[in-house]
Parts: sequence; C-alpha cells; structure tokens
Amino acid sequence: MKLRRKILFAIILLVFIPVIIMGTVTYVYFSSAMEKKSSNFYWISLLETDRKLKFALSEISSITNSAITQPAIQQSLKQPNFVLTYDRKQEINNLLINHPMITSFSLYGKDRLLYQYNAPMSFADMRKQVWYGAMESAEGRPVWSGPGENGSETSGNPVLVQARVIKDYYSLEDIGYLVVYVKPDLLDQIFWEAATLKKGDILLVNKQGNIVFNKSGEHIGQRTDFPFLQEDYTQTQDYYIDNYQGEKSLITYLPSHNADWYLAAITPMNLISSESASIRNLAIILGTVSLLSAFLFDRYFIRRLVRSINSAVNGMKRVKQGIFMPIYSPVRSDDESDLLIDGFNRMSSQISELIQQVQTEQGRKKEAEMQALMAQINPHFIYNSLESINSMAVLAGNRDISKMVVSLGKLLRISISQNQELIPLQMEFEHVRHYLDIQKFRFEDKFSYAIDLPDPLKLVMTQKLIVQPIVENALYHAIEQMEEHGVITIGAQENGKDIIIIVKDNGPGFDLSTLMSLWDKEHSNPKKYSDNGVGLRNVHERLNIRFGNPYGILVCSSPGFGSTICIRIPKIQP
Repeated sequence: MKLRRKILFAIILLVFIPVIIMGTVTYVYFSSAMEKKSSNFYWISLLETDRKLKFALSEISSITNSAITQPAIQQSLKQPNFVLTYDRKQEINNLLINHPMITSFSLYGKDRLLYQYNAPMSFADMRKQVWYGAMESAEGRPVWSGPGENGSETSGNPVLVQARVIKDYYSLEDIGYLVVYVKPDLLDQIFWEAATLKKGDILLVNKQGNIVFNKSGEHIGQRTDFPFLQEDYTQTQDYYIDNYQGEKSLITYLPSHNADWYLAAITPMNLISSESASIRNLAIILGTVSLLSAFLFDRYFIRRLVRSINSAVNGMKRVKQGIFMPIYSPVRSDDESDLLIDGFNRMSSQISELIQQVQTEQGRKKEAEMQALMAQINPHFIYNSLESINSMAVLAGNRDISKMVVSLGKLLRISISQNQELIPLQMEFEHVRHYLDIQKFRFEDKFSYAIDLPDPLKLVMTQKLIVQPIVENALYHAIEQMEEHGVITIGAQENGKDIIIIVKDNGPGFDLSTLMSLWDKEHSNPKKYSDNGVGLRNVHERLNIRFGNPYGILVCSSPGFGSTICIRIPKIQP
C-alpha cells in the first residue's frame, strides 16, 4: 500500500470510524431509551385507564347487584306466568334506569322475555348472543361485552352490554337473566381522558383478538393478532415492536381487571424515531465533516508531503542509475519536507562533483597505465635495425632470413603506432599471423594454425595487441610442451552488440589451481611482461580499463582437453 493511502486509511480509521461508531451507538442507545420511556408512559396511562374503567363498570355492577335482589324482580321471576303491572314496571324501571349511562334493559325468565325497556330482544335471540355462554358460566357474576364484540358497532347503534344470571335470593337457584345496555359514552369518556402521545392510540381488546373499543374510534370490531393474547406467550417486558395496521409501532399492553380484556397502547415508531432524529442527523453531519476533513487534509497536506517523499525516492533511484538531477518543488511551505528536498539536492550536487573528480583522476590514471603498458612494447630502435638486416639478407640471397625479418618488422609496426590506440580487427589478426609465421621458423613443423575472420568484422575497431599475447601463451604453455603436433585456431564472431574472439589449442590444458597460480604470478611479478611477453592478466586489465565491465577474457580449460580463451570486446564501427 502506498504511503499516502496508508496515512489516509489511518485518518479514516482513527477519526471517521470512531465518529460513526459513537454516533451510531448514541443513536441506538437514545432510541432504546425513548422506547423504554414511551413504554413506561403508556404503561402508567394504561394502568390509570384500567382503574377508571374498573370504577365505571363497578358503578353499573353495583346498580344491577342491588336491583336483582329487590322483591320487585325476585317475586316477578319466581312466579310462573306472572304478568307485570304498571306499578311493578315502574318500580323495576326506578331500580335500573337511575344511571345516566344506562339506556335500556331486558328482564328474562327461565324461558321467556318478562319485561324490557327500549330493548325488544326475544328470549330466543338472547340465547344466540356471543356473550350468552359466558353469562351462563359466570354463575351470576356480571359479564361485559363491548361494542366491538357484541356486534352493535357494525349495526350502527353501539352499546356496552352487561349480562348476568339472576339467582333466588334464598336458594341461589337460577330464576332469570338481566341484560343491561350502557351508552358507549362511558368508554369514550374514559379513553378520551387517557394520556397518549401524538398519533398514539389506546385499544381495549378481548382474548379473541377483537377490538372492543379504542380511543380513536377507528377499527372497532376488527380482529387483531396480538402475540400477548396467546396462552403460551411469555415475555419479560410489557412492550414490543411489531406492525399494526401496516405501520411499525411500539405496542405496550396491560391485562385489564376484566379477565377477558387487555389494554394496548399503540405508538408509531416514526414518532419515537423523530425524537432521536436530531442525534442521527448530528451523527451524519459529524461523520460527513470528519470524512471531508480527512480528504481535505489528504489533498492539502498529505499529498504534498508524499509528493516530496516520492520526489526524494525517485531522485535516489536516479542516483542509483548514475543520474544526478536536482529535485524541483513547485510549491514551498518551508517545513521539514522542503528541508528534505534541499538536503537531497545538496547531497546530489556534492556526489556529482565528487564523481566528476574521480572520473577525471581515473581518466588520468588510465592514460598513465596505457602509456606504461604501451611503453613495454616500444621497438623503434629494433625496427630500424631489422631494415638493415633485411637488406643484408637479400644481398646475401638468404630468402628465409629476409622473410622472417619482414614478418618481424610488420609485427613491430603496430607497436610503434603510439597515437593509434584502436585498430581494425583485420590489422590485429594480421599482426597475429606475422607473429605465428615467425614462430613457425622456430618450431618448424611442431604446430599449425588457422585464422578465420568474417568479412563483416574486418573493419570493426578494437584495442591493439590483445590477441597476440593469448596466442603467445598458447605456444609457450601448451604447444611447446607437446610431443605430438599442435594446432592453434583463431576466430571471431558477433554476439549481439559485442564481438567474441576465440583462441583454441589442443594442448594438455590445465586446472583451476594452475590458472590461478599463473594469474597471481603475473600480478605479483610485473617484470614478467618485459621478460616473457604480455600475459593474460595484462590483456584482461587493458580491456577492462578501456571498455569497462563486462569486457575482458574468459578462460575455459581442463587437463587433457586443451584450452579455449574467449576475448569479449564491444562492436565499435570505424
């Protein structure tokens, strides 16, 4: 990963992510706290509503409790085929219609409608009501049925029904039924006074899931599927979050004093979420600001810092390649990054000057070495003497002496050309040919040689006197020691941008230790050059000084398999 990305990633990791985590945790914690507070608020409101509901229903129950024990009702139900007189009816009315919320009632015997006040429901129809079975099972206790469960809401005349079995005051035998109809205003008043949040609602539902009544007056009689209505429902909290009427809501519930009813408060979650929206928005703003700050910091500081470091790194790479160029900084801020660039530029300039000095000194040293090496083979006086010997041999008629003197003169002609350090490869090979011709007079038929120089390579320029020393070593260290006929081959070939000159002999060869002994001997005894000619090491050093690495000689030999010397030089056109 690049340095700039690392720094940006670190800023995001240390600033942006903690801000986001802190904002998210705060938002979740606050939302949870709002849910708990809303639930506690509604639980208290439900508890107060149930208390008021219990008081209101108990007030109605007290009236009916008193009425069913009165002689007017007891005697009327215990006498078969009893016909109520006007006075008895008025007496019964006075017992029950003394509460403003009671609108009507019906008094039934064991098998017939005995008396009704604004409630003409036959005995047969009464037995078909949803609350009849519960009334029979209640054994005289009042049974309540709200508008949403007794069907009165759908008929357009909602009422709250209390039904109960009437027992004989003395024998406790069932003697009849009393059904009292109460205005729904009783429930409406209780639920209207219940404290709710904005858009919140309080429901009264029975165990079958029917909405008995609710504060908003909507959906009364509809069926719901609240989980807390199930018998096997267990939960430690008295609230949960679920969908109600297609909207995600917080539902708080409380069992009513009436065992068949539950109170439930509905709060839309978007209402609760709106309370924590400010914290959510603040977290988003802080996250955006921190991210924007990170990118601005990256653009106006990290970018310039990394660019300065990259410039220094690229400068180091150029220095490694031998290129010394100052680093240019378009914008300066006079901080540590500029000090880094300035320091690198000073270092680069000093190194460049030092290298220039070293190169100048090395050039002088090379020139001195070349002059010293060339001075070892400086035969001016010998060449003049050979001209005189050749003239005398021709006059005496000795052609072998003349031929040998001519070859030796041509051999030495290259050596005296001090001002011409590079010569064509053809001239170098011609020099070797004359040298071998001279050696043929000495060794007679002890060896033969072959020289192969391709025409395209004849004019390639090379350092002079690099092949003859190799051939000389082959004669003295290989051919001279052989009893059988020796063979020396000299050739040249192209190898990419280089030329490879190959000198082979079929001599006895030598091992690595022998080669290293000769190599070290040449290095420790420089007089050998003047006594026995120029050695392998001399040729290698001259080529290395002139052309640099990787130019020089490569020795390949093994005892019993002859030797091969490869001379590598660059391909220099005239």
